[in-house]
Parts: sequence; structure tokens; C-alpha cells
Amino acid sequence: MRIAILTVSDSSSSGTREDISGPLLRQLIFDSNIISNPSVKNFLVSDEKQEITNMLINLCKTFDVIISAGGTGFSPRDVTPEATQSVIEKKCGGLETALHIRSLQATPFAALSRLCAGIRGSTLIVNLPGNPKAVKECFEVLEKILPHAVELLNTEDVHNVTKHSHLITH
Repeated sequence: MRIAILTVSDSSSSGTREDISGPLLRQLIFDSNIISNPSVKNFLVSDEKQEITNMLINLCKTFDVIISAGGTGFSPRDVTPEATQSVIEKKCGGLETALHIRSLQATPFAALSRLCAGIRGSTLIVNLPGNPKAVKECFEVLEKILPHAVELLNTEDVHNVTKHSHLITH
């Protein structure tokens, strides 16, 4: 599984603050017992909608999954969901709901996240908050579904997917 981690942060991209969430996500992926043989690359952009949009479009050409961290809040500079919505072809509302539910179990402030998830071509794009604690919580959900999601995105016959026949009976 080829995974791009995209940290969206003015302060990290300018070098005034260390990126914590991107390296944390990378470590969580490599420590996972569920995601096997990941190929992971980290990227960093500022909170500029066009910069985020261009990066997402380019990353979709190479990666199975793009997980962004940051830019999902209420501040005027938080535009990651808008950039993501401008490039996705299908919205993944169930995944967004699952991530929100997990986050809301930890704090009511998760209601202030505008995270977004969707598909462009055969690439799954997921926006996570930039807070390291929120990244860990959301990864608990992502870790379990990413292998199956990528398998579904890369097959023509859904009924031949490993887990799918079992999953659709429940």
C-alpha cells in the first residue's frame, strides 16, 4: 500500500514549528499489525487552498491513500476540506462519520473538525485534524479499514475481493 502523508500547516511549512503529526502518522502506519508492507512518504504544504489542491492532484497519480493532517478547523486559514472537495470524485460520508464518532468519544471539541474523505480515481483521500491526539484517535479507525478500502479501489469485480463476501452478509 502506497501512502502519502500530507501535513498542512503554515508554521511547519515555513520552518517556524516542527511537524509532529506527519511523523506520528508515519510511525503509526509502520507500527501497525494490520497495514502490511506500507510504502510511506511525507509531504508538507502551507494552508493555501491552491497549493493543497495541486499537491493532492499530483499525489493521486502515485499513491493509493493520501492522509492529510491539519487545516480542518474553523479558522479562516483552514481550507484543507475545501481543497479536498475540489479534487474528489466521490465523497466517503461513512468514513467521515466513523472518524467523527471516534473523535467525539474523546472530546466534544471534535465537533469543530470539518474533516473530509473522498475518492479521486483509485486514490482514497482522508483529512485528519492536525492535533497529534486526534491523529492517533482517527488512525484507530483508519488502520482497520484501509487495507480493504484500497483492495476495493483496485479491483473491477467487488465480489472477488477477499473480505467483501463476508462483509456484505452482515
